[in-house]
Amino acid sequence: MNYTNHISKADIAEPLLERFLSYVSIWTTSDSAAADSGVQPSTEQQRVFAKSLEAELKKLGVTDVTVTEHAYVCARIPATKGLESVPPVCFLAHIDTVDEVDGKNVKPQVHKNYDGAAIKLNGGTVLEPSKDKFLAEASGDTIITSDGTTLLGADDKAGIAVIMTGIAEIIAKNIPHGELEIVFSPDEETGHGMDNVPLDWFHSKQCYTFDGGHAGEIEIECFNAYKAEIDFAGRAMHTGTARPDMVNAISMASSFVQMLPPAEKPETTDCRQGFYAPMEISGHIESAKVVLFLRDFEADGMERRINTVKQLASAVEAQFPGGRANVKITQQYLNMFQKIQENPLVADMLKKALLNTGIEPKLVPIRGGTDGSRLTELGLPTPNVFTGGHNFHSKSEWASLAQMVCAEEVLVELVKLWAKER
Repeated sequence: MNYTNHISKADIAEPLLERFLSYVSIWTTSDSAAADSGVQPSTEQQRVFAKSLEAELKKLGVTDVTVTEHAYVCARIPATKGLESVPPVCFLAHIDTVDEVDGKNVKPQVHKNYDGAAIKLNGGTVLEPSKDKFLAEASGDTIITSDGTTLLGADDKAGIAVIMTGIAEIIAKNIPHGELEIVFSPDEETGHGMDNVPLDWFHSKQCYTFDGGHAGEIEIECFNAYKAEIDFAGRAMHTGTARPDMVNAISMASSFVQMLPPAEKPETTDCRQGFYAPMEISGHIESAKVVLFLRDFEADGMERRINTVKQLASAVEAQFPGGRANVKITQQYLNMFQKIQENPLVADMLKKALLNTGIEPKLVPIRGGTDGSRLTELGLPTPNVFTGGHNFHSKSEWASLAQMVCAEEVLVELVKLWAKER
C-alpha cells in the first residue's frame, strides 16, 4: 500500500516533521545498569527532555501537566462539555533511546521525495532497498535517517511526535473528545519503563502505546520476557602453577554460552519463535557473569527455557569441578494477549480507527515488549500502534514521514470513536 499521499497534508506533516527532528536531536540514552539498580530515570538527560515536553504541552494549552519524581510526563485534557461520561483514553510513548547504540549528537538527515536508491550514510552505513522491503516500497516518501554514526531515535520519538501533533490538532480544531490522558515514560528500553508509573493517577481504563513500526501494524501480543543472570565462581591460581587446582570462571561462562541452542538465538529466529539472547558477559578468573534474555510467546515454552538455563548451569559445574554456578531469574514482562482478549473493545476500536483512515490493519506479534505490555499486566489493556519507524536499535534506523502522518490520523480517529462510546 502506498502511503505517500498522506504527506500532502502539510498542516499535519510539516509540524510533525519539525517536532520529530527536534526530538531526535536531544540526547536521551538510558542506562541499563543504573535502571537495574533501581535508579529512575536512569540518566538525567531523560528528565531534561521530560521537562521540555511538559513546557510544550503547556504551550499547546494543556494546563494539567506535570513531571513526576521519576520523570514521567503526565498530562490530562478535560472532556469537551457534554462528553464527560465518555470513557477516558490514554496515549503513551517513551522518552529514552536504547544504550546498545550511540544516541548522542544525533544528526537527522531528511531525504525528501525518496528516489528508491540505496541511501549511503557516514561510517559505511548503507540502507539498501534490495534488503529492506519496506524501504523498497517508500519511493516518493520523505525518509528520515541519522547521519550513519548514531541511531536515529524513531524508537520512540516518532511516537512522541505523533501524539504531540495529534493533541495539537485536536486542540486547534476543537475536535470533540472525552477526557484524554498523555504519558511519556522513561527507561522503557531498559525494561523498567513502568516500574514507578503512577497507576493511581490514571482515569483511563484503556490505553494505547505509539511504539510500533510499519504502517498498519498493530500489536496485541508480545513475548513473555525473563532475564537470567548466571554467576560463575572459580578458583584463582598463578597461571604458571595452575594445574590441577585452578577453576577459570571465564572459561565456565564461555562454556555456558556455547551450550545455548544455536538455532534459538535472536539472529536465527523470527515470527513466533522464541530465543535465548546473551546480552552481557564479564568477569575474571575467580568470578564471571552472563546476562541472558529469555523470550517466548507461550508460558510453557518459557518454563522450558528457564529449566534449560538451570540444567546448562549444572552441566557447567560438572564440567569444571570445584566451580559453582548460581542462576537468578527475573520476570520482565508477560504476554499481553490474554488480558486484551478479555477486554476486546480496546483492540476493536483500534482496528476500526485504521479502517476509517484507509489503512488495512495487520495484527503482528511483538518480538519484544513495550510499556503497554507491562501496563496491560498491571490492569490497563494497552495495544501498540505503528509509528512509521524501521530498523530500530541500529545505525540504519529510518522513519517514514508519510507513515507518521498515518499514525497521527489514527490517533485523532481513535479520539473521535471513543467520543461516541457511552
